[in-house]
Amino acid sequence: MSANRQDPLRRPRSLAEVAEWSTSFEDFAFHVRDFLHHFQGAPGMDGLLELPALLAARFADGQIADAYLAAMAVELAHSLKQPRPAWTQAPERFCRLPWFASPGPHMRATLLLESPPGFRERNLFVTANALSVA
Repeated sequence: MSANRQDPLRRPRSLAEVAEWSTSFEDFAFHVRDFLHHFQGAPGMDGLLELPALLAARFADGQIADAYLAAMAVELAHSLKQPRPAWTQAPERFCRLPWFASPGPHMRATLLLESPPGFRERNLFVTANALSVA
């Protein structure tokens, strides 16, 4: 664990740090949001290129987190008009079973329609604004 992780005001500057700092799915969601805040203030490929550690063995829903990191990298790279990082195409960065960000069946149709391509291709179904922090 990096020494800077101890600073509660420091946000992860890369998806690799999001993975490094995450010990649960709830923790992961918190760090994703903080990374997106950082990325909005300083968009660039630097935070997307380093290979994040795999989380599947670290906590429940870690496989979803592994795919989610790849989907984020794909979508954020696309927003910068850059190619997707190579690590995002590894088989362990895709979910075998569909995962919906909202557990209720009433939202499934919306999530199926709105989910950005980088998420959809990984069997992750989220809202269209999943990468916004506003």
